[in-house]
Order: sequence, then C-alpha cells, then structure tokens
Amino acid sequence: MTATAENARPALTDPFEIGGVRLANRVLLAPLAGIGNWFVRLQAKRHGAGLAVSEMVSSFALHYRNERTLRELMRIHPDEHPVSIQLFGHDAEVMRSGAEIAAKAGADLIDINMGCPVPKVRRTGAGAQLLRDPELALALARAAVEGSGLPVTVKLRSGIEAGDTSGFDLAPRLVEEAGVAAIGFHPRAASKGHKGSPDYALTRRLVERIGVPVIVSGGLASAAAARRAYEESEELTGRRAAPPTREEVVAELLWVVDRAEEHLGSERAERYLRKFYPWYSERLQAPAPVAEELQRSADLARARALIAGLSAPATVA
Repeated sequence: MTATAENARPALTDPFEIGGVRLANRVLLAPLAGIGNWFVRLQAKRHGAGLAVSEMVSSFALHYRNERTLRELMRIHPDEHPVSIQLFGHDAEVMRSGAEIAAKAGADLIDINMGCPVPKVRRTGAGAQLLRDPELALALARAAVEGSGLPVTVKLRSGIEAGDTSGFDLAPRLVEEAGVAAIGFHPRAASKGHKGSPDYALTRRLVERIGVPVIVSGGLASAAAARRAYEESEELTGRRAAPPTREEVVAELLWVVDRAEEHLGSERAERYLRKFYPWYSERLQAPAPVAEELQRSADLARARALIAGLSAPATVA
C-alpha cells in the first residue's frame, strides 16, 4: 500500500493527478509480485484504492509477444481504470515496444521498476541495478514515454548499498530529462530488501526537490501489518468507519475464488489460490483443520464449501 507525500500534507482522501490522469485519492495498491493481476487490482479499486499497479511485467515478454503474458498479464477489466502497468527491462528499444503494447492493452499509466532488489532481476541489468547506469535508466524512461504516449512513473530505491543515494540523485534527472510524471520512492537501500527502517527524512527531501508527485512505499514491518493495511483500505479512504464483518470477508474470499477460476480455469486456480487462503484464514481465525484442508484442496467446490462455513465463528464445546 502506498500514499503520496506532498508539501501541503493533503488528506489521503484528496484527489490528485499524475500526468493529467486523475486519481480519486492518495491510497494506492503497490505492485504485488505474482499476485497483482486484473481481479486483485479490481478488488483494490472496489474497496477504494485510487490506483492499482500491476505486478511486474517483462518488457521483453511483451516485445516478443509471449502468449501467456499477453493473455494474462495484459488483461485489464473495464471497471479497474485508472490502472498502471509496471514494466521492467534493460533495453530501451524493447522498453519502447513493451510500453506501446501495454498502452494498446488499455493502461492509463506506465510504471518502470528501477527498484527491484531481487538478484535474478538485477543480474539482467534491470530493477535496482539500473541505479548503477543512470544514462540507461534515462533512456528507458524516455523510451517508455515515447512508446506509450502515456504518463510514465518510475519506482526507485534510495540506492543500492546503505548510505548510497544514487536513486535519490537519479529522481530529478528522470523528471527533468526524461519527462517522468511521478516517482515511486522506497527509501531503503536495495541491499536491505525490506529490512531496516525506511529513511522518510530522505523522502521529504525528495518531495521538496522535485515538482511531481512522490509515491511513498515500504515501511510495513511485517506481513501482518501489510495485510491489515490492505484490509483497511476502505477505512483509509473514508468509505467505511469500521473493519469488514466476518460475513463480508467470507464473501470477498468467495469473490476471489470465482475470479481466479474465471481467469485461470479450475485446475490452475486451485493451485494459485493457495497463496491467498492463509491471508484470509488468519483474518477469519479459521480452525487449523479447515485452514489446512483449504491449502490441500484440489476441488474448488470443496474449497467454496469450507469458506462458506467460516461465516460463523468457531466455537469450542
């Protein structure tokens, strides 16, 4: 979950714009690797997120028309706009092509990941590794702007190693020289991953230094905190005053099951949903046998029955 930071400290419920694209509020769903597909983004929008960003998509996969990437990761639901497609890569012409394809698929914004700390991504020269090559980073951003014709945002880490401010230093150049419309800033070094305290003072300095929105990410110290922020998005945006009821959470999980089946078909959805069940089981305090059976379930009908049974809290005789 992310929120914009600006000098006037506006309310999270206040609208704002990125490159002329109006967002209803300042609570955004960050890219979720392996999760942020169309129905997860739509779910976030249904519960009040001003913008949802796709999971990271390879510009090379788009450029070479990878069938599965085009069919699954470029699927955009008409009700989820505005939506941002996040791309990664290390070749400017491929990025230009990928951004053009994403725009034709219906993206409202393009985001370039220059902050991913994962070694297999960095080894290709993409993600946070681009902080070592600012000229290539600028070329990628320009190419995305030119290829898509859309506002382009860039996600950055503060640097690669502790004390390194290469990302902070690159941000103004991306805005001034490449025409980037907003900066997503994770104020921790890539080498730290998600450990340690974010340097929000550095974020404030960046807000004061550049004239476009700064989208702040990072700082949720545990999976539980991240899940709670996700569940409470409607409260953050003023759409509700209390957490969802047990029945609402169950209904939401059943909605997710339906959308996963629609997106992937029954067999793949059965496996894919196993990453979702623990989050909901924890929220619902599902009895251990039920949570375990959900994780093992290879039958969506059985999974739906187990989930429906969670509408009422468990009791101990």
